[in-house]
Amino acid sequence: MVWVIVLVVVLVVLALLLVGLYNRLVRLRNRVDNAWSQIEVQLKRRWDLIPNLVETVKGYAAHERGTFEAVTEARTRAQQASSPAEAAQAEGILSQALGRLFAVAEAYPDLKATQNFQELQAQLADTENKVAVSRQVYNDTVLTYHNAIQTFPGALFAGPFGFTSREFFEVEDQAQRDAPVVDF
Repeated sequence: MVWVIVLVVVLVVLALLLVGLYNRLVRLRNRVDNAWSQIEVQLKRRWDLIPNLVETVKGYAAHERGTFEAVTEARTRAQQASSPAEAAQAEGILSQALGRLFAVAEAYPDLKATQNFQELQAQLADTENKVAVSRQVYNDTVLTYHNAIQTFPGALFAGPFGFTSREFFEVEDQAQRDAPVVDF
């Protein structure tokens, strides 16, 4: 009779531990999703600033049509990215296109002196910083999640409960790792 009570207590304790582990993995997975959403919020802010920048520069440098089209196309591709890897690649291309846009702006001192252009540049620089912080938070959160599903006891139960690895937000091309040059 005593061994039955001990067995029931052990089973209850194991069940409670399993529930606790499952809940922890759910919380971590939700943090990863939230961190990705924060990146998307900042990228949306960046995408919303870009048309204003292009229009401002267009007024001064209408003959730079290829640069404007490249920025617009890169922005569209970035908005359509559906995974961290696709987003990283598209954002790198967009950063390069923005760098070319700012190079065009360098040739027009009157443009650089306008209040609107300066405000847009400052907002973009601020947004770039927020994107960088959001990417770091996302990658840290993914690391914590991976540690939980790849270490004992999470490794035993993560797969059967449907917890799978997530992608880190990584830029593969070294040229894309460099931030666009914003020269005031």
